[in-house]
Amino acid sequence: QVQLVESGGGLVQPGGSLTLSCVASESTFKTYTTGWFRQAPGKEREFVAAISRSSGNIDYADSVKGRFTVSRDNAKNAVYLQMNSLKPEDTAVYYCTARIGSATRGGYDYWGQGIQVTVSS
Repeated sequence: QVQLVESGGGLVQPGGSLTLSCVASESTFKTYTTGWFRQAPGKEREFVAAISRSSGNIDYADSVKGRFTVSRDNAKNAVYLQMNSLKPEDTAVYYCTARIGSATRGGYDYWGQGIQVTVSS
């Protein structure tokens, strides 16, 4: 079992940048594929990005490719999401995730509580 805690959300202007952080409760995190989902009000939860345990495989949703960067620091049991060129459509609750296995797509086993990102002028 692992707990995931997100931080770094908030309000940002369109075109701005924001970095989300997620810290895991235990070092087993380094064996997991980790990433991010998001959910806007009235919308389905959607995949955003994921990164394998050694950062060898990185995957992005088409909607964020070229704007978002996912990275991880296994020594800190952490995963990050650098978000650039933010759009109002990026407004959502963002969830840190982790899964047992190497695939970046599929069912995830652990979820953070979510953190709000609002892009508005």
